Amino acid sequence: MSARIPTQYKSPFEIDARPLHEMSSPHAGLLATSRAFRSLAIPGLIDAHLQIKQRQRGFDEAQYIESVVLLQTAGGDCPEDMQLLGGDTCLERGLGFKLPKVGAVRSFLNRFHDESLELSRPQREVQKSFIMPSSAPVEGLQSVQAGVVRRIAQLYAEQQQPLRKATVDQDATIIESYKEAARAHYEGGRGYQPMVAIWAEADLVLADEFRDGNVPAGHEQLRVLKTSLAHLPPSVTKVSLRSDTAGYQEELLLYCGEGKDPRFGVIDFAIGADVTQPFRAAVLSTAESEWKPLIRMVDGQPQHTDQEWAEVCYVPDWASYSRKRSDYRFLAIREPLRQLALGDEANLPFPTQEFGQKGTFKLFGTVTNRKDPGDQVIWWLRERCGKSEEVHSVMKSDLAGGQLPSGLFGANAAWWALMILALNLNAAMKRLVLGKDWMTKRMKALRFHLIGLPGRVVSHARRLIIRLGAEPEAISLFVTARQTIRALACGPGG
Repeated sequence: MSARIPTQYKSPFEIDARPLHEMSSPHAGLLATSRAFRSLAIPGLIDAHLQIKQRQRGFDEAQYIESVVLLQTAGGDCPEDMQLLGGDTCLERGLGFKLPKVGAVRSFLNRFHDESLELSRPQREVQKSFIMPSSAPVEGLQSVQAGVVRRIAQLYAEQQQPLRKATVDQDATIIESYKEAARAHYEGGRGYQPMVAIWAEADLVLADEFRDGNVPAGHEQLRVLKTSLAHLPPSVTKVSLRSDTAGYQEELLLYCGEGKDPRFGVIDFAIGADVTQPFRAAVLSTAESEWKPLIRMVDGQPQHTDQEWAEVCYVPDWASYSRKRSDYRFLAIREPLRQLALGDEANLPFPTQEFGQKGTFKLFGTVTNRKDPGDQVIWWLRERCGKSEEVHSVMKSDLAGGQLPSGLFGANAAWWALMILALNLNAAMKRLVLGKDWMTKRMKALRFHLIGLPGRVVSHARRLIIRLGAEPEAISLFVTARQTIRALACGPGG
């Protein structure tokens, strides 16, 4: 006879069907996020840059945006998830207003859509890819984003950690969508492909541009860069740019290399270069003695890879026509392909190409105007891959960027922009409030340790008191965070 497991025969608890009327919440930690939202003066920025309400009564724009940011921070990925926060009396007492219903949130998002801009879209036969202009309300959200970035940078300076340098990582990411309005993207599916500019040192998104899926990632990158530079605070004096081959655009390279930016002048960059036939010919003419092993330093110890690099004598047309004759360097990286069995070439998804005298290689290119040794430039560029891919993962998996709520382009653009606002807000929370031990933690850890705290509201002596049901360490984290946020809001003078 098999051993009995008691819980299989009798559950150790009973369910009381009577509703709990006490003001309790499973998301009491969101009140700390709300306090940070208000301490950064985001409601004031919203009032200054965004006026889309049609009636005076009801929620204002700041309350709608705060509600959506809190929803995304708590893990909600669609307006329908607002039902999970709705009716949370404890949370609503702490916020000072009742959270909006699902229909109200959807109606608010729809106000960001401008049908006249949709009608301006050319026919596919005329122009296959088209960057939809931002509606006036979406531009207002972008102005709010710029103000938030400057405010966070100001707080860094007040904490004696001013940011003087800005490494801008530009990259696009694909959001899969099966909505009828979604366009086909280069990976074969359908969806959207927003462009994002990340300030690597601050873990903040400087600028974004919501795009259809069929817009190439390299389309009009210079305009996005100019917007990013305009959003940088006055404390920044030096800017660098990193991008993959999508950034290999003549106007972008010349703008950075020739110092055309009126504020920052020459912008150091490292960008993936297209492996064209002329570039391949220049690589083939490079002597074998010029190739060096690409070595990675891990904890101060050299770690060999199977790649080699060399500086290539290559001058494309755009560089030869450069008026200021800036020094553009081209670096080549070659990686041996695995040994193929006879006949395997026919089964590959792409044809292999013979390269060099040592056999078959995979070839990569990089263009830069930096003076550092070539291998340092390569590893510096590859830091972008880890940083931008991590941010994209947080956007689409940890927050609400991976699931767009509407068939209306403007509503989706607004949802994406609000997600970035939540991303920047939580990045500031980790750096300014929670401390360096939290810098590398993902949203999952933040939800477990801070946001998902159970709490109860108690009114006593005309005071509103929140009592947390958690371990002393979690309560201490919440109290310390709230005190730090209060100090940030009051300024150095307290």
